Parts: sequence; structure tokens; C-alpha cells
Amino acid sequence: MALTFYWYPKCGTCQKAKKWLDNHDIAYTDVHIVDAPPTKEQLLDFIAKSGLPAKKFFNTSGKKYREQNIKDKIKDASTEEMAELLASDGMLIKRPIITDGEKVTVGFKEETFNEYWLEK
Repeated sequence: MALTFYWYPKCGTCQKAKKWLDNHDIAYTDVHIVDAPPTKEQLLDFIAKSGLPAKKFFNTSGKKYREQNIKDKIKDASTEEMAELLASDGMLIKRPIITDGEKVTVGFKEETFNEYWLEK
């Protein structure tokens, strides 16, 4: 199972997730989420496969989220509009995002990683 790991190297949560993957010998390809953010189409796919609402993909604690008043911009936005906004700037995206093409997780919670990414 080859994973794609979208991350920002300076992000503490991403570092914890990376350490978890490494400690469990899980192979992944890492993608710098700011240098190469997912496209609108990829984000729409991630949103659909994650089962989460599109709003959960926003980095609500990020500086750009607050500075650009994204909370108000997305209040009545469609999933398409939110994906477009997310694709415009990797710093707006909650991270890390991990996918195997079928499943998608956003953020890092050890219980979730144990459930989704450990071979059963």
C-alpha cells in the first residue's frame, strides 16, 4: 500500500504524522503541500473519499485563514468553491493529508492512523 503524504515540513503535526509512518515502516511518497498543493480536482476527490465536509479541509488555525477572513468566505460556499480556494494556496489546507487512492485522512490522530493505515 503506497501512500501519498501531503505535508508541510515545518508543521509540528506533520512531523508527528511522519514519525508515526516511519515508526510503523509504512512506505509513502511525500509531497510538500505548499510547493505542490493538490489541485481542485484532487481536493474534490479527497473530500469525497474522506467522508468529511469540505470545511474540515481548511487549516483554521493558520495565519492566512485568519488574515483572509476565510471563515466568512466559506460560510455559504459550495464544495466546488471551497476546493478551488484550497487549491489556490497550500497554507490554507489542513495537514497532513494522507491517501492511498481509496481512503483519505486529514490531520493527525494516532487512533485514526491506527485504524486507517496499519495493515490488519
